[in-house]
Amino acid sequence: MTKPTPQLNLGKIFQGLQKQMLSHLQTTQAAVVHPGTKGGATEAQWLKLFQRYLPQRYSADQAFVLDCDGSISEQIDIVIFDRQYSPLHFEQDGVVYVPAESVYAVFEVKPELDGANTKYAAGKAASVRQLRRTSAPIPHAGGTYEAKTPPDIIAGILCTKPGWQPPFGDPFHVVLQALSSDEHLDLGCVLEAGSFHTNGLGATVKTEISTGDVALVSFWLRMLESLQARGTVAALDYSEYRRSL
Repeated sequence: MTKPTPQLNLGKIFQGLQKQMLSHLQTTQAAVVHPGTKGGATEAQWLKLFQRYLPQRYSADQAFVLDCDGSISEQIDIVIFDRQYSPLHFEQDGVVYVPAESVYAVFEVKPELDGANTKYAAGKAASVRQLRRTSAPIPHAGGTYEAKTPPDIIAGILCTKPGWQPPFGDPFHVVLQALSSDEHLDLGCVLEAGSFHTNGLGATVKTEISTGDVALVSFWLRMLESLQARGTVAALDYSEYRRSL
């Protein structure tokens, strides 16, 4: 007699992880009084999640993003970046710098989703997207791949609780519709309320919303899907960086 194939409920695993993370964040909110310390602890919880569960082709860290002209972004809570084709990576006294070419995604961590925090995250995203990204041909055994156009950088916001009621009502959509192409947010997760994914810009922006019980898993799978769709970042053109010497 053939034994039934064992089944693993991935939804329950992610929901368990979501409950665990939410518990940690709520404990941090209750135990830590100083706002700056509390914010840093919350960012660390999210960053730990990314570093533990992202596929190994990606790296994640809090970082500044820079370009070959010496321009630099604001400090980003979580940067997802590639280390294969854009391996330049600087660290000075615990401060991390990554080249714009290597960036796949940027996320801002905030305690709650509201208008001010959404606009703040959008400004952080713009500070990265406005940097100049180079691209170089890639030699391979059969010849050379032409320099590719750098893929769009994913941007989002990560929160513990909603600041609006309902969390994703008209005020939320009004803020999204006012964002520019450099500011737009592709993804977001509010652990106590749900996650969102956007398509389009301005008045045409559309959003898909998940329920709170699957906020984390819905966000995570949508993010991985978005990363997968972008393939590999463009190879960094070292000659452009060499000009700064």
